[in-house]
Amino acid sequence: MQIRRQTDFLSGLMFIAVGLGFSFVARGYTMGTAARMGPGYFPFWLGIVLALLGAVVAIGSTSAKSEADHMARWDIKTLLWVLGSVVLFGLILKPLGMVLSVLVLVLVSSMASHEFTWKGAVLNACVLVIISTFAFVYGINLQMPVWPAFLAN
Repeated sequence: MQIRRQTDFLSGLMFIAVGLGFSFVARGYTMGTAARMGPGYFPFWLGIVLALLGAVVAIGSTSAKSEADHMARWDIKTLLWVLGSVVLFGLILKPLGMVLSVLVLVLVSSMASHEFTWKGAVLNACVLVIISTFAFVYGINLQMPVWPAFLAN
């Protein structure tokens, strides 16, 4: 058995690991039955389905019919921009509020793109601020600061 598509094989392994991880954690909750589901029922079975899907993708990567490819090297700079922006978002959400935090998140994570332009990043940030504000604050009434504390008064 030779792995012809490394990207598919590694994606399949990731799906299997995440699916089994979710299923393992979900076992700690009450399962219930199909007719009367507990809080652990859906995540457990969703994790199992994800792991099975990962197995199908990983096994498919060994098909002789598939075109061979190799996994590209990781671009550490891009990875750090994206992960750093998410960590920064978590750190500044409470003091700066959702609007400014989403704006910072999009602008910082946009720096990871090889096709970065300020105009595109600002436009994207504005659209995402509007969508996230309506979805999370007004749509599902999520309790979070929308504006910084010094502007809310």
